[in-house]
Amino acid sequence: MKQTNNKMKAILKILKSLNEDYNANNLSKILGITSMGALKILKNLEREHILKSNKMGNAFFYEVDFENEYALDYIEFLLKNEAELSNPYVKRWIRELKKINKADIIIIFGSVLKIGEEAKDIDVLFMVKKKNFNFLKLEIEKLNKINEKKIHPIYQTFWDLKSNLIKNDRIILNAIKGVVVKGENKFIDLIKDIK
Repeated sequence: MKQTNNKMKAILKILKSLNEDYNANNLSKILGITSMGALKILKNLEREHILKSNKMGNAFFYEVDFENEYALDYIEFLLKNEAELSNPYVKRWIRELKKINKADIIIIFGSVLKIGEEAKDIDVLFMVKKKNFNFLKLEIEKLNKINEKKIHPIYQTFWDLKSNLIKNDRIILNAIKGVVVKGENKFIDLIKDIK
């Protein structure tokens, strides 16, 4: 089970970290395992065509194999699984956020993922079409009226989000490391488009 959890964490870390490259050495520190353990996971994921490697100097760095349909389906499952396995307080907010219709992608991030109920507000990234922006704002206002904590929204169109990720905007790079609530396929397509 620990091996499976580390496998899932490795894939999601590599997927969501656009401005970082991962090899067995630096990934092992994040997962809290040996470099050999991390290398074994990465090599298995490469054999499964979920990841692919690129050699830089003496090290192999890994990225998602966006050309493999199985990899894309597996990553979509992992994103849904990450939301499902969230702590109960975060899951309560995930259920609340799933009620929102007008956003194409919803990602909950920030302090609520780390400290749960102690968070002052709920940070959420919304990718929305311009034509749906005012409707989405109304949906957020309604939720903010009935909940004890306020949703702190970051609104982005597809082009805003893509541009900010390419520019390595610190806030947006941090936001995409959160839990995807809605729009897993669109999130994967966005990351694929940037890579």
